[in-house]
Amino acid sequence: MTPINLVIIKLKKILLVEDDPQDAELTLAALEESHLASQVAVVCDSEEALDYLYRRGRHSSRPPGDPVLVLLDSKMPKASSLQVLKTIKVDDQLKSIPVVALTSAREAPAVAELYKHGVIAYVVKPADFTEFMKAIKQLGLFWADARKPTAASSAVAALA
Repeated sequence: MTPINLVIIKLKKILLVEDDPQDAELTLAALEESHLASQVAVVCDSEEALDYLYRRGRHSSRPPGDPVLVLLDSKMPKASSLQVLKTIKVDDQLKSIPVVALTSAREAPAVAELYKHGVIAYVVKPADFTEFMKAIKQLGLFWADARKPTAASSAVAALA
């Protein structure tokens, strides 16, 4: 990853949707150590995630602008993670936000359902912090590489 990509990522906000405080702390530590974001908003359930995205309730006064990435725990209280994902992907303003699922196990049917509805990747949350750090770093490399414009899109942007 080039330093330019790191600067772009660091200036952007990530939304972390995680109900387990310990997993949230591990994810925040991994993001910080990997220098993947300067701001991470953390919400603890699906309802609050939607309130954050739609600037409702206690998030009504948050500054405008969507996160550049949503990290979504695959098992959430209140509404399901799948319902949050579906809501994001049918909304014209939100559907371009990449969503990565955080899961505690490789459950093929559940993961397939998440991909079917627009998740771009999933990360298995290992119990070992070192392994989790590796997974988050790989996510950062994948995400930064996926966001690089192609030659065709650069040419179109140059014409605009």
